Amino acid sequence: MEYLEAYAHRFDIIRHVRFGEKVVGLEYVGPDQEEMEAWDLWGGTGDGFAGAGRGVWHVTVEKEDGAKEEHVMDFVVLCLGRFSGLPKIPSFSENKGPEAFNGKVIHSMDLAKMGSSVAAEYVKGKHIIVIGFLKSALDVAAECADINGAELPCTMIVRTKRWNLPDFSAWGISFGYYYFNRFSELLFHKPGEGIMLSLLATLLSPLRWVISKFVESYIKKITPIKKYGMVPDHSFFQAMSSSLFALLPENFYDRVKNESIILKNSKSFEFCKDGIILEGESVPIKADLVIFATGFKGDEKLRTIFKSPSLQKIVTGSLENTVPLYRECINPRIPQMAIIGYSESLSNLYTSEIRAMWLTHLLDGGFQLPSIKLMEEDVKKWDKYMKEYSHEYYRRSSIGIIHIWYNDQLCKDMGYNPKRKKGFLSELFMPYGPNDYIGLGSKKE
Repeated sequence: MEYLEAYAHRFDIIRHVRFGEKVVGLEYVGPDQEEMEAWDLWGGTGDGFAGAGRGVWHVTVEKEDGAKEEHVMDFVVLCLGRFSGLPKIPSFSENKGPEAFNGKVIHSMDLAKMGSSVAAEYVKGKHIIVIGFLKSALDVAAECADINGAELPCTMIVRTKRWNLPDFSAWGISFGYYYFNRFSELLFHKPGEGIMLSLLATLLSPLRWVISKFVESYIKKITPIKKYGMVPDHSFFQAMSSSLFALLPENFYDRVKNESIILKNSKSFEFCKDGIILEGESVPIKADLVIFATGFKGDEKLRTIFKSPSLQKIVTGSLENTVPLYRECINPRIPQMAIIGYSESLSNLYTSEIRAMWLTHLLDGGFQLPSIKLMEEDVKKWDKYMKEYSHEYYRRSSIGIIHIWYNDQLCKDMGYNPKRKKGFLSELFMPYGPNDYIGLGSKKE
């Protein structure tokens, strides 16, 4: 928090922020839908601000006292994120959901809002069930276990087993050498690749399996997932390609060993008066409190901020495809608007910063977007890539395992050298990370 405050003061951001106001509606006022559909270029001109008199955004905000105001803006950047706001709760048949339970049911989001001391008091002395097995679920369960111990163990219901890690290394080698360098990206087919890269990806594809099995063997050795029946059904490679894994809290499996955390694997379950009944069992797991750490409705959150039904439909696209964003930033059919931070990488902070740089260059006239047709063709290529490697999780739009390839495209658009290392071997085999992009756009560039 101190760092964020220092950053905001250093760059004079505070005076531009309106605190205590929530955006509750966006409406584009300008050309009608028929005219917009006929455009060849984004916004009709290909320019970020779409030229004089093209259109404006009406932004409705609600203040803490309930009063509403409307602001007129030339451009809107949505930085809503996908992991907050609208919790995703599994659906249940009638009288089998939370309404059948005598205890309390909350989402991990609700617990986080309480603050550490209030949350600790809230969970103290309770039989707790946590639903989920990714970062929020792991952290919540670990904290509950530390507060209540083995006398009141925290039960985790794991619907999907995950390749959760103690750290970002395997057999003493950093993941950067497995997945975050240019050579590792040669093992995958990439959107817009040429014939030679496509051939290389096909020839080298067996290495993907070798690396995945190598990492899996390490996780099985260093964590007792086999002992507790928590070995995932999918490969570690698929977990990486869809950004579906997490770092374990320190000493997590020690808590499992001393039974302050109890792991239960079950695809489905239902509520009863005293707690939760797992599929195939008749005796309930007793609980006073059930905490859903089951994610958020990112698509719905993005969609419902628009007042227009047509824009609601356009912004998230069909559920059969990924969210249609060119460079993961621009919807080709919605003018004067960008979305930053929606698709995932394995280091969202610096990926979002590079996207923000790309957007400022666009708005400053540093480059022009291709035609709407070409942008939509590019979106389809990324959609194909995400479906091939992320499978049913393609809607997460993860660029994790080809983030260098993605950053290269942004750098080229801005006119910067995408190769950030010195020497051929370093460029090919050394890991890429945030430090490699320090000074991007400086005079030296």
